[in-house]
Amino acid sequence: MKRQYYLVLFLVILAIPIYWMLNMSFKNNAEIIQRLTFYPHNFTFENYKEIITSEFWRSGYINSISMSIMNVVFVVIAAVPASYAFSRWDFRGDKHLFFWFLTNRMAPPAAFMVPFFILYSNLNLIDTYWAVALAHCLFNLPLAIWILEGFVSGIPKEIDEMAFIDGHSFVSFFWKIFLPLIAPGLGVAAFFAFMFSWVELLLARTLTNEAAQPITVTLTRSLGAGGWDWGVLAAAGVLCMVPGAIIVFLVRDLLATGFSMGRV
Repeated sequence: MKRQYYLVLFLVILAIPIYWMLNMSFKNNAEIIQRLTFYPHNFTFENYKEIITSEFWRSGYINSISMSIMNVVFVVIAAVPASYAFSRWDFRGDKHLFFWFLTNRMAPPAAFMVPFFILYSNLNLIDTYWAVALAHCLFNLPLAIWILEGFVSGIPKEIDEMAFIDGHSFVSFFWKIFLPLIAPGLGVAAFFAFMFSWVELLLARTLTNEAAQPITVTLTRSLGAGGWDWGVLAAAGVLCMVPGAIIVFLVRDLLATGFSMGRV
């Protein structure tokens, strides 16, 4: 019973910041600033109305969704063949290359901020979806390869051989047999790629100005002449959690299988 109490206490502590942000999102600025209230005394939807009707906020959400989806597509397309190669074939330096991929994931984004800015400035990619989506691949691709390599290694090589004996071409084997077998791993890798791209701030702020700035950057640039609009910021924060919750709900079965089978 004590363990259950500790678990409940732990969940309550985790839920406090989320509740407080949700609580603030239904208040006006006067109530937020003037006094401490545990529930909205003057309940209002004006903060959410401001976000929905404002082009400034809507474009931030659209940009974030577009960049995150682009990044997931790039990462999955590149990680699947790479993980298959690392799992099935032995070549000189394969272990060193695999470790080098992981070191890229361990590096802080600030280390790549200036090189990315100079590179994309020369390629005229600053303030585009491509700049942020490709930059995030540097961190998401190694993690996706590491996750998927564990799933691929769990599939016996005899399945590959039997498929070729049955007359499947490599492309046919890949689409009809191999990809369905690693579907849980794809779900886990796509989930982590999407969430990192959705919440990342430093590179997104460095590589975008106005046209392509994601919602994380919009939140930091929302200071107006009257100061911070705390209620609108809280509502924007609540809406920032919605895509992640939807993704978890849609791929929850794949995530459960992936967490139990793979390297996560």
